[in-house]
Amino acid sequence: MTAAADSLALDSAAQALCLARRDGRRVPSALLQPLSCSEAYGIQDATLKAIGPIGGWKVGARAPGQEPTCAPLPAEGLLPDGVRLQGPAWRLRGIEAEIGFQLGADLPPRAVPYTLADLAGAIESVLPVIEVVESRQADWFGAHANALLADLLSHGALVLGRRQPFAPAWFDLRRAEASLQFDGQTVAHTVGGHPSPDAGALLVWLANHCAARGAGLKAGQIVTSGSCTGMLFASAGTAVRVEIGELAPVALSF
Repeated sequence: MTAAADSLALDSAAQALCLARRDGRRVPSALLQPLSCSEAYGIQDATLKAIGPIGGWKVGARAPGQEPTCAPLPAEGLLPDGVRLQGPAWRLRGIEAEIGFQLGADLPPRAVPYTLADLAGAIESVLPVIEVVESRQADWFGAHANALLADLLSHGALVLGRRQPFAPAWFDLRRAEASLQFDGQTVAHTVGGHPSPDAGALLVWLANHCAARGAGLKAGQIVTSGSCTGMLFASAGTAVRVEIGELAPVALSF
C-alpha cells in the first residue's frame, strides 16, 4: 500500500469514528483491525482534526515498566462536576476514578527530553476526575488493543472535580485512597490500587511522546493518569460519586 493509500485509509477510519461519536452509532470492528501502534496514533490525530481542540490527555500503563499508551481528549468532552449524561452515546457507562493534573505552562516540542522536574514545574493543580469509558466499536470486548488505541482509548467523557494546588507528592499514587459509589453504595474502595502508581513517570513519558508527535502539552490541559479503582459499569439511571484522598468529591449521573 502506498503512503497516500495509507493516509486515505487512516482518514477513512477516523471519519467513521467521528460519525459514530456524533450519532451514537458503532463502527464494524474490522475497519480498525489489524492496526499498528503508529497507525492507531495517526487515526487519533485525524480524529481530533475533525472533532476540535484538545482539552487534555489520558495516559496509563498496565504495570510498572510497561510502555504507556495515551490519547488526546476532545475539549468538548471535559464536563463539570454533577453533570447528567443522557442519550444513545452512553451505552457502556464504564466508570473509572482517577487523579488529574492541570498544566499551568506549555511543554512544547523540543530536542531535549523533558524530566520530572520539568513536569513538576509545569503542573498547576491536581483534581479528582471521573472518566466515562465508551466505545465507537461494534465489538468492544473483542477489539484489538491498537483498535482501542485508535478510538481514543475508548474515551467517552471526563468529569472534572474541584482543583487544589499541586504538590510533587501527588506523583506517588501508592498511598492514594479511592472510593467509588453507585447510588450511595460503595462498589470499590482501594488504597494504592493504581496499576502503575508512578504518575510522574507516566507524565514524563507523555510529555516526550507529545513532543515527538509534534503536539506538545499546553497550559490549561488536563492530564488524567489512569484508574485507581479499575473499571466498573454503571446502569442507566445511576448516580456516581468518587472520593480520592483529601480531594473534594466529584459526581455525575446517568
